[in-house]
Amino acid sequence: MTTNKRTLLCAGLTATAALAAKATGLAAAAKAGVAPSVAGDAVTAAAEDFGHLIHRKPQAVLKPASAAGITELMPWAASRGLKVAARGQGHSVFGRAMAEGGGVLDMTSMRTIHDVQPDRITVDAGATWRAVLDAALPHGLTPPVLTNYLELSVGGTLAVGGIGPTTLRYGMQTDNVVTGDGRQLTCSPNSNPDLFDAIRAGLGQCGIITRATLRLVPAPQRVRRFNLFYADLRSLTADQRTVLTDGRFDQLQGAILPDGAGAWRYQLEGAVHYDGQAAPDNDAVLAGLSDQRSAAVISDLTYNEDLNAFARLESLLRSNGQWFHPHPWLLTFLRGSNAEQLAGDILAELNNSDVGPFGRITYYPMFTKALHTPLVRMPDESVAFPFNLIRIPASKDAAKADQMVAGNRVVYKRLRDAGGILYPVSAFPMSQNDWKDHFGPRWSLLHDAKQRYDPLATLTPGYTMF
Repeated sequence: MTTNKRTLLCAGLTATAALAAKATGLAAAAKAGVAPSVAGDAVTAAAEDFGHLIHRKPQAVLKPASAAGITELMPWAASRGLKVAARGQGHSVFGRAMAEGGGVLDMTSMRTIHDVQPDRITVDAGATWRAVLDAALPHGLTPPVLTNYLELSVGGTLAVGGIGPTTLRYGMQTDNVVTGDGRQLTCSPNSNPDLFDAIRAGLGQCGIITRATLRLVPAPQRVRRFNLFYADLRSLTADQRTVLTDGRFDQLQGAILPDGAGAWRYQLEGAVHYDGQAAPDNDAVLAGLSDQRSAAVISDLTYNEDLNAFARLESLLRSNGQWFHPHPWLLTFLRGSNAEQLAGDILAELNNSDVGPFGRITYYPMFTKALHTPLVRMPDESVAFPFNLIRIPASKDAAKADQMVAGNRVVYKRLRDAGGILYPVSAFPMSQNDWKDHFGPRWSLLHDAKQRYDPLATLTPGYTMF
């Protein structure tokens, strides 16, 4: 295998490493079967993302037809010092999938669903999780972990981790990539295990995921969803800990919501999966909880209907224009031992306008034992709380958005000093020292893999890591 055309097959992931070699201009792209755009809507779109906070125009947008096309293109870019970023659905919130003056690979051109088997599915990295689900459900199967929003690309979430309502049971999406013989999270001796560990949740620094083989499990037929409301953070946290410990829910999330009058509503979101006539007993599910029972909202949906909840919010936000506003989000994990105190202190300094009328502060506990991806960083405790400022401003006010970005940095430092960990899809700038601190003892794993597979630092410059 030559160094200027290197496709690495690693435990269910097909990735292309950036290795320096010689080629000739954008003609190399055409020769490789990569259709380039140097002007127009494609380039304009690639200079933006869902965050609407960072604007970086690439020299070209390229639509690869196959992994082979990418492997031909990468040496040319690396040898000329051009940066390259892979872009799926463009849902980064701080320019992470941009490459100013370089090349953006539009991975939506690689979205084929290749094979569905009883325990796995093989898909191109540009496929969305909605497409994966649509291919699996007719077989009675589902990925064990799905993000709340299904229109994200497979490659995009595998590059950061991929968290969802069932992470408490199954870990991250990166914990559910399988090998050819079905062993989860292991590689064969000749499958470059170092690259496998550096690509999953490696923020696109060491390779471009082009194909993935994902674990499948039996899909439930129906979902009984319980939205419970509480008087304060303390009672919410207590019940969240109770239901996490006794395992009564198959999905568990929660949120602190603006009430529109300057105060907050405290919500527990739990769901029970079931089949056929084996419906859960509501009284048994809710036994011993201290929610405001008269405010509880209980719904019963098919599994597919339940997964469309965020799509309904998307439709609303598109209709009122807020989908296109800045989204200065901050996503973190708190230590279970101080989550309530820390969240309460931060909440006391926020008001409804800091998240917007349709925004929320995600807050709920999960076990960390199900997470095994080396580069997914978690507090070193058995329970962690996702604590996310999902800001959806009511206006496009750029100054207000910049203020929120600056506020994210302040909150992050406070959480980090208290043992919290960043989920690295957040909207504020990070230095290399910040990233070293974030990855901690795992920094050497990522740094060494970067030196082996992308020594000229061609890939994914938006993280400003190398």
